[in-house]
Amino acid sequence: MATAAAVAVARGAGARAAAALWGGCGSVARGRPRAGPARPLCTAPGTAPDMKGYLWERYREAKRSADDLVPSIMSNLLNPDAIFSNNEMSLSDIEIYGFDYDYTLVFYSKHLHTLIFNAARDLLINEHRYPVEIRKYEYDPNFAIRGLHYDVQRAVLMKIDAFHYIQLGTVYRGLSVVPDEEVIEMYEGSHVPLEQMSDFYGKSSHGNTMKQFMDIFSLPEMSLLSCVNEYFLKNNIDYEPVHLYKDVKDSIRDVHIKGIMYSAIEADIEKYICYAEQTRAVLAKLADHGKKMFLITNSPSSFVDKGMRYIVGKDWRDLFDVVIVQAEKPSFFNDKRRPFRKVNEKGVLLWDKIHKLQKGQIYKQGNLYEFLKLTGWRGSKVLYFGDHIYSDLADLTLKHGWRTGAIIPELRSELRIMNTEQYIQTMTWLQTLTGLLEQMQVHRDPESQLVLQEWKKERKEMREMTKNFFNTQFGSLFRTDQNPTYFLRRLSRFADIYMASLSCLLNYDVSHTFYPRRTPLQHELPAWSDGAPTFRLPLLQEAHAK
Repeated sequence: MATAAAVAVARGAGARAAAALWGGCGSVARGRPRAGPARPLCTAPGTAPDMKGYLWERYREAKRSADDLVPSIMSNLLNPDAIFSNNEMSLSDIEIYGFDYDYTLVFYSKHLHTLIFNAARDLLINEHRYPVEIRKYEYDPNFAIRGLHYDVQRAVLMKIDAFHYIQLGTVYRGLSVVPDEEVIEMYEGSHVPLEQMSDFYGKSSHGNTMKQFMDIFSLPEMSLLSCVNEYFLKNNIDYEPVHLYKDVKDSIRDVHIKGIMYSAIEADIEKYICYAEQTRAVLAKLADHGKKMFLITNSPSSFVDKGMRYIVGKDWRDLFDVVIVQAEKPSFFNDKRRPFRKVNEKGVLLWDKIHKLQKGQIYKQGNLYEFLKLTGWRGSKVLYFGDHIYSDLADLTLKHGWRTGAIIPELRSELRIMNTEQYIQTMTWLQTLTGLLEQMQVHRDPESQLVLQEWKKERKEMREMTKNFFNTQFGSLFRTDQNPTYFLRRLSRFADIYMASLSCLLNYDVSHTFYPRRTPLQHELPAWSDGAPTFRLPLLQEAHAK
């Protein structure tokens, strides 16, 4: 997976470093580890081998080899402004570009999540009669990450991998981590059965007890849930977790539906909207090349108009062939019954029947089937961008054959972390040590097992260190300890390409073809990737050269 490309480079490098140590006395293993145990240090005839000395010598050699690999990895850093591909796609085939609005065309400042948190917290107090003492809690932007699961009945927030396993150490009740032993007892292990996982859209419905938070707007919701849980727990207040979840969900929803968020942004647009994402430049480039463009958003008309005037200009509608607001995605992609309605310049809904979607006109609601009928824009010539993997992208790729692009703002910051020397050193040694453990586990004598236990302890500590590089509580958006996260699994399934922002498109020609990297499967020879770890990677120095 391209987000983990630096990890893959380190893994390949680590494997090569470990492989050089697996041959025993004076030999060097080539290719895959050979069957059978590596030979211990040569000793005099009739004497017992010094297994402890032998293993630590292998350890020191592996450490030196890993250290020697770091400079070559540091010379091949990944470009945070690159576009990464899950599925081969050529932009020369794309005639029509579609966009979501929030966190796709427009990005918001850190103040917005604080606004949502505070407004929802006050709604809990004023309308749901929650204790006024919860007002002491403030939004912490560093607490949660996207993609987490929340067990509605147990009131715990956690990170789950692509195989439905909980990453131990990332389970939080309130603001405190739940001990591993308690998690294992609670779930009878660390695996979450399919019937308990969230439904297709990440919701807790139809008997599913888990809710997955995929929306960037859900970050303050997770924090508020955790803060109120924390207050109840600290004060020994008996409460029903299901009611708390519903009340917080409703309060967050009301911040949007009642217009609290929209009014605040419109009143101080410079405070809340980031101007730097080069949206106009992207749209102008596509227009200059004759591409058709459309906008489908759940946000209201006046809110979108003011935001687009700010980031693009008062003539922003001239760039779009179709503009649809309050679409109610994902229902928009599945409900065939709702007709489109025109919205006039004053925001008034008109009653006339829609026979054609006109350029420069704003429409409300509608459905994708009517959209396809009126525009004829079908299949793989359409590329739609959005930040919500379920609501924006899933139905389009599974049911309608559109190409999809995910906007993942967190990607840029994670890649910058992965490009640091400290991270590369840590990952290179972690992967090398893992390879060493895999090979040396054949030594079952007590002396060897004591050494191996020390290595396992070091490996566990290093895993915790790599988690803390990204987020102290939950780690990377894209990885658990060694597996992809459930978030990344869904991203890989529903997005052909993904990037940190639309501005990344400015780095590519409109006929560019995106090729996914061929990473070896577990049963395949790694020669074509290990031998050339930079093959087809979007590297930072190449971007600088351009």
